[in-house]
Amino acid sequence: MAKYKAEAYIRLSYAGDRTIESDSVGNQRRLIESFIAKTPEIELVAEKIDDGYSGILFDRPAFKEMMQDISDGKINCVIVKDLSRLGREYIETGRYLRRVFPAYGVRFIAITDNIDTAHESSGDDLTVSVRNIMNEAYCRDISIKTRSSLDVKRRNGDFVGAFPVYGYMKSEENRNRLVPDPYASRVVQDIFRMRLDGASATKIAAELNRLGIPSPLTYKKNKGLPCAKGGFADGEDCKWSATTVNRILRDVTYTGTLLQGKVGTPHYKIKERELRPSSEWVEVPDSHEAIIAKQDFDLVQRIQRLDTRTAPEQDTVYLFSGVLICGCCGGRMTRKTNRRNGREYHYYYCPTGKRNGCQHPIMVQEQRLTVNVCAILKAYIDNVVSLEALLSSVDQQKINQALAKEYSGHIQENERRLEEVSEYKARLYESLVSGIVTREDYNAFKAKYTRQAEELRGSIQALKEKLEDVMNNRSERNRWITHFTQFSSMETLDRKAVVRLIQSIRVLGKKELEIHFAYEDEYEKAVQMLKLADLRKVG
Repeated sequence: MAKYKAEAYIRLSYAGDRTIESDSVGNQRRLIESFIAKTPEIELVAEKIDDGYSGILFDRPAFKEMMQDISDGKINCVIVKDLSRLGREYIETGRYLRRVFPAYGVRFIAITDNIDTAHESSGDDLTVSVRNIMNEAYCRDISIKTRSSLDVKRRNGDFVGAFPVYGYMKSEENRNRLVPDPYASRVVQDIFRMRLDGASATKIAAELNRLGIPSPLTYKKNKGLPCAKGGFADGEDCKWSATTVNRILRDVTYTGTLLQGKVGTPHYKIKERELRPSSEWVEVPDSHEAIIAKQDFDLVQRIQRLDTRTAPEQDTVYLFSGVLICGCCGGRMTRKTNRRNGREYHYYYCPTGKRNGCQHPIMVQEQRLTVNVCAILKAYIDNVVSLEALLSSVDQQKINQALAKEYSGHIQENERRLEEVSEYKARLYESLVSGIVTREDYNAFKAKYTRQAEELRGSIQALKEKLEDVMNNRSERNRWITHFTQFSSMETLDRKAVVRLIQSIRVLGKKELEIHFAYEDEYEKAVQMLKLADLRKVG
């Protein structure tokens, strides 16, 4: 009868190639079985495999099962291929070898390292300690190399995540490239379309559930696709919810941009992931095919930031929600309903009120406001249509040349200012050390320069995108003019027209409005181009 009842413990770190992993598991298994065949006092009763787990951490499911078997007295021997299979963290690995296993009377065998705790001569404490330290050093080195490799891939626009966002899948030709999922991408487009049409996230979720469209988690499970635990699941039934919809509406991936490196582990020994500072995020535009146009995505983000809360009985936001501003205090106006003689009257008013600082709060009737805004907007659209006709007779190449010169000048100026701000920030620490500025002033100036640098980088990026459009001969006018001309036959005002064409409406009085339209800068530039073209004709 065998003296020892043993479990073979096999561990394999995730390497991305499942075939290689299986072979490695098989190699470990064959080595252990060959050893036991030559050792009659040991009976192999079970095998525990942790496939895809780091050796630094001991929170592994199969390892914990093995320890439970030891605690229950089912086994008294543990066999591994080598010491690193047990673990690569030398302190914790040493604790199991010197304290935990001996306390349970467990024999430990690491075959290729010639360690067998049943024989004192098989491996002294110094040898084991050195091997543990070498294993941890190896793990640290691998961690550094892996992090560096992943960072390079991110900056090259490669997708390095395990689970593509809903709406995309990994390309068969290149697993680091995302391609639209034919079905899910259309659902994503419908979600954005409904949001632009004024539907709330709750309404969108309800409509998707009514149509029987599977939620992201259900869809991935039904297709046998990998998915993150707790990813898009909002309940046991895995139905669509407002949370899921909003998550999709905020994801810049749908514009063709990869934003990676937002979360990570601070140290190779720490399992918990944490949010990294935005300065460490890696953003690569045009890394894959876009599902949603950039202008539509930006518009949705603006809508999301507006005060677009709905009443409990409403499925869509109100016509002017988030857009209407009090001309006195600058606060956003709120819709209210009064009932008189069996009829309903809808108004917008400033909730700040005189008690809270608004000196001249205004209440304006919704119907009258709608009529006036509609008339003003239609007149503005007519102007844009006329402007388009005039622009069509202008040499676009000359316009593009003028725009390219303007954008290049702005880029150079912003880059000069960015370099200047960066230099100020670099000298700031020297001023602190020298006692020129206090710690409080240092923190204030640092925050100021950081904010200015971020604003300048954003401005430079936006200008470079515009310059690229001009250099590629993509008409600058078409991009914004189309936003207006598509509403040229508009008869009644709706939420879609409001959010697409109007930035804000300031209510200065019951009969006085100040409307700021979308693309006002582009409108003014187009007018200037026409003036420039006329001057050249005269010259």
